Amino acid sequence: MWKTFKNDINVVFERDPAARSKFEVITTYSGVHAIWAHRIAHWMWKRKMYFLARLLSQISRFFTGIEIHPGAVIGQRLFIDHGMGVVIGETCEIGDDVTIYQGVTLGGTGKEKGKRHPTIEDNVLIASGAKILGSMTIGAHSRIGAGSVVLKEVPPNSTVVGIPGKIVVQDGVKVKQDSLAHHMLPDPVNDKFNELEKEIASLKRELEAYKNNIKHEERIDKR
Repeated sequence: MWKTFKNDINVVFERDPAARSKFEVITTYSGVHAIWAHRIAHWMWKRKMYFLARLLSQISRFFTGIEIHPGAVIGQRLFIDHGMGVVIGETCEIGDDVTIYQGVTLGGTGKEKGKRHPTIEDNVLIASGAKILGSMTIGAHSRIGAGSVVLKEVPPNSTVVGIPGKIVVQDGVKVKQDSLAHHMLPDPVNDKFNELEKEIASLKRELEAYKNNIKHEERIDKR
């Protein structure tokens, strides 16, 4: 248990350049507080102390702005940066070395029973405002772009952006940025607009050439 708590502190220094001291992390980082409260609540949940577990999770939600259901399974070295508005559902499973930013939802899609929340494998980054909904797996070492809505399985080593989320990078085609550079992901919508603009420009040139050709033929006919 103490090793786990120590890992929760150390991971902050690995991924947040603003962290200055362990005392600061222990006393002011809401993500760390929410994870610690969850680890205790989950211990209660496994021992069928459901009410106490839910009560602790709601108290933690009130103070941190992060809602983690006590039934969720969380691995080692989870880092929740800022964290306000993060929601993690009951049957969600999170692996090791996962990073989650503010406004992320790991939720369900309805009132179905059983496994209804996503499974997040190791070393996944989920950027601000992303929504991952339903019982699916996000493969290891994948990145979910800010504001994306993911409704389908994501293979390992993938980059997903957009609404609905689209895989824009997969095995063998790497994004040449740091693994935490979630603000520099590809934008397939913008790429499509650029393609359309180029196509429109090409059509304009062809139309202009056609008009010039018509005018030239009319001048010849007049002669």
